[in-house]
Amino acid sequence: MSTEQFVCGTCGAKHDGPPLSFAAQAPDLWKPEMAGQEGCLLDADLCVIFGEQFFVRGLIELPVWDIGGVFTYSMWVSLSRPNFTRAVDVWEQEGREAEPPYFGWLSNAIAGYEPSTLNLKTNVHTRPVGEPPYIELEPTSHPLAVEQLAGITLARVQEIAAFHLHRLDGFAT
Repeated sequence: MSTEQFVCGTCGAKHDGPPLSFAAQAPDLWKPEMAGQEGCLLDADLCVIFGEQFFVRGLIELPVWDIGGVFTYSMWVSLSRPNFTRAVDVWEQEGREAEPPYFGWLSNAIAGYEPSTLNLKTNVHTRPVGEPPYIELEPTSHPLAVEQLAGITLARVQEIAAFHLHRLDGFAT
């Protein structure tokens, strides 16, 4: 988070930041009562629901042109069983970034975007060990896909931050 402050467009108060990232703690399909149930797993990077649905966490990156930085949404993408198995098989393997991208569906509805971001088509690009995957949205007219391709301004980052800092939707900075 930046050490600077911005005036919040929602409450008018000064907040530190704005934050340059927001994260969903789990895919939208995950429910807390699933923890510990057979066939269910949720950790920082991987999620399995009843041995039938498979997810990886990755980063949707939006270039921030006027500060030369990147704003990220750390979100979850569903993968097919074969792609999830392959991703897990190479998770700690040097050179995994040479893997072809895995097709997936964005598995979080990011509040503030219409239409919903849930189930947008993606390609998940593996990066070197220790780096989260890069989520590439299918190039469409969806506002999030446009922002990923075209980039955003610091003013837009402040707008996103003001919106999410006052919500109780499970997103964290």
